[in-house]
Amino acid sequence: MIKVGVIGCGVIAPTHIEGYRRLPGVEVVHLSDLKPERMAEKGDKYGIGKRSQDYRELLADPEVQLVSVCTDHASHARIAVEALDAGKHVVCEKSLGRVQEDLDVMTAAAAKHPELVASGIFQHRFEPHNIRMKKLISDGAFGRILMVDLNFRCLRTNDYYLKDEWRGTQSGEGGGILINQAIHHLDQLRFLFGDVTAVSARTANMTHQGVIEVEDTAVFILEFERGFCGTVCATNSSAESWRSSLLFDGELAALDYVNESCEKVSAREPERAEMIRTALAGDRENSSVAGKSYYGSGHAAQLADVVEAIREKRAPGVTFADAANSSSLVMAVYESARNGGARTPVKIYR
Repeated sequence: MIKVGVIGCGVIAPTHIEGYRRLPGVEVVHLSDLKPERMAEKGDKYGIGKRSQDYRELLADPEVQLVSVCTDHASHARIAVEALDAGKHVVCEKSLGRVQEDLDVMTAAAAKHPELVASGIFQHRFEPHNIRMKKLISDGAFGRILMVDLNFRCLRTNDYYLKDEWRGTQSGEGGGILINQAIHHLDQLRFLFGDVTAVSARTANMTHQGVIEVEDTAVFILEFERGFCGTVCATNSSAESWRSSLLFDGELAALDYVNESCEKVSAREPERAEMIRTALAGDRENSSVAGKSYYGSGHAAQLADVVEAIREKRAPGVTFADAANSSSLVMAVYESARNGGARTPVKIYR
């Protein structure tokens, strides 16, 4: 039996708790949150008796073997490093860190404890449609990739930011649309097309003045390690509640992939286009655990991978270093924007 502690009882905690409850031989036994009422609500709902306002009490619990860190961005590094030093396996929600230094200390701590599993949540990698897409690209179905375009928009109102004091702040969240909502789509780009080596960016606060300290809109160019370029436009000030559009061109075929569904395939040969359409047939799989629909179905699959990695004494599908690279991409965008859009290298963790 693998016993789990969850630190942070906010909106994402039920997704972790229910994901673990689906797995045989896994039990959530301890909760921690600074707000007793949130901890009590989750504990009562899921029958979890051990509860601690101080997360260090959870880390000191000898029964807990695996910790899910579901707190604000600013506390991720501190809690994750202390958990590893306490001999616990760790799963940390995105963004892995708030600033580059967080990523440095977290990846160093994971390297210091190779006997422990340390994984950063990027659940969309574990969804079948993204796995199918990656295989098509890797198998050369599109030919050599020429360019990539990501357009992501959603709506986050002032009320959304005012609900939690850490949201929309440099000290608590570290950024806005990019580090919170769009980071999943940036990780999808890395998952499908490989690492990004440099960016040139502009960011702005278009509609949340006086409410947030960070960006609600960003536009930037990406340079991929494999030699091609891409563009990203992202905003959470849109009239549309949630829409992602991934378009890319290869020498042999091009794809318009909208809201995780195949909207249009163009190819030189009709047979190739039909093969791609067939491989990507069907909409995005619905989530079967607690959470918003755009969380997707991947949390449960990623948590299952972490548990299997613990049992098999192997690395997880998303290591701290891999998760850090998606956060590091965001940090580079912010650095570029602070410097007037100057080309900025992305620090890559191996």
